[in-house]
Formats: sequence, structure tokens, C-alpha cells
Amino acid sequence: MTAPAEQELDLPPTVAASRVAVLEVGTGERFNALSSPQWRALEISARNLSTDPSVRAVVIRGTGGTFCSGSDLREWRDATGADVTDAFSAIEGALQAIESIPVPTVALVQGVATGAGCQLALACDLQVLDASAQIGMPIARLGMLIPPTFANRMSLRIGPSRTKDLLYGGRLLTAAEALTIGLVSTVVPAGGAHGEVSELTERWSAMSQASLRASKAAVNQGLAPLESPARAFPQGPASDGAEFFLRVNHFLRRKRGPTALR
Repeated sequence: MTAPAEQELDLPPTVAASRVAVLEVGTGERFNALSSPQWRALEISARNLSTDPSVRAVVIRGTGGTFCSGSDLREWRDATGADVTDAFSAIEGALQAIESIPVPTVALVQGVATGAGCQLALACDLQVLDASAQIGMPIARLGMLIPPTFANRMSLRIGPSRTKDLLYGGRLLTAAEALTIGLVSTVVPAGGAHGEVSELTERWSAMSQASLRASKAAVNQGLAPLESPARAFPQGPASDGAEFFLRVNHFLRRKRGPTALR
């Protein structure tokens, strides 16, 4: 089940006796910002899980005390516009592979889920956030041009007006704020996310697997007409040119965490 690329990037899915697969992303450094090869490895892992009949549920979590701060901006320091667009394609490939997993999926979110990390959480069926977590899309601060698929994941949950508000302002939401507007499914007291996810996946594992798969497929089929246009829409450039690279390099020089984009 583990492809060579996953072994190199230390992103192998592990399946416990309860047949719950865990995809742990990142290395614990840089708030688990992922490079393009890591996003591609995540896609491979997700597609492998999709064809494994023994898997009853999938948990996606970050290494260490945080979820994922999105893309590793260091690979864009000397990149071209085409490189950034290719990186966004790698991210979207991983997200759609996760959305295609036929069994229930849940994001276990501690620390931050920002940018592509926010999208990673939203690609899961449910999101369990630690009360101290933060989530959002602060990409306007960097001059990134959000793809229609990214915007659509948010709009389907919280509507176009709230999505525009979050994208325009670029601020991070607290876990409580994200729950209030419907961006995420569950918030638990600090330190309780692991326990909550364990309870969820144990409950799912005890259910009729045919019923759970059918339930997920039925909901997804109903959403398909709303998702298809965004996926079919021509993808433009992922950055606005020179200003983007100036902003990225400025951010990297600051050497601060993802909350610097609030």
C-alpha cells in the first residue's frame, strides 16, 4: 500500500486493527508546510486507500502539534509563474484524491490549517478542531490567485458572501468562529481532538460499511452539479507575477509562523 514516493517523504498511510487509516502529513517542521512532491505523495496515498477494501475510515492529521500551514513557500523563492501554477495543480490533485476516498474521512486539526492546509481540512468529510486551532485562507496577502475549486470548497459550506469576506480580508478564524459559520463540523476543548476523532472512527467502524459508503456517495452525487463547473472552469495563472514573488520573498525574510499573515 505504500509507494516508493511515500516512503521517501515519510507519508505512508497506516491502518490500525480497527481498519482506520491514518495519513500524517509533514515532518513537524515549518508548521507542516508541504512541498509539491509531498502533495503528490499525498495524492498517491489517498488513491491507494480508495482501492483498499479493508479501510473503513481515514484520518488526516499533521505531524506534531499542528495540522498544515499550506505550501512550502521556500520552493517558490526562485520559481516562475508556471512553477507556481504546477504547484497548485499538485495540491488540487491531492485534494480531489482525498475527496474521492469512498469511506468517511476526518481532519484532526490542531494548531493551524492555513492556505492549502485549510483546503486540505475542507477536502475531508468532517473536521474536528482543537479549541485553540486557527483556520483560514490568508493568500491575498501573498498575491496568490485562488483557483475556482478552492473558492468553491468554501462557498459550498459557508456561502459566497462569507467566502468573499474571508478571502478579501485574509484573516484567520478561531475554531469557535469557524464552527459558528459552518466552515468546520466540530470543535472540542483543548487537547481533546485525538479522543474525539478516535470515538468517531470507532463508531464508523462498527457501522454497516455498505451503508456508510452509500451514504457518502449519495451526498456527493447531490453536490456534484455544484462542484463540476468549478472543476471544469479553465484554470488561470496561480500568481499575479512580479508582485507575488516580492511578497513571498518578503514573507520568507520575516521568518515568522503562518499567523504572521493574519
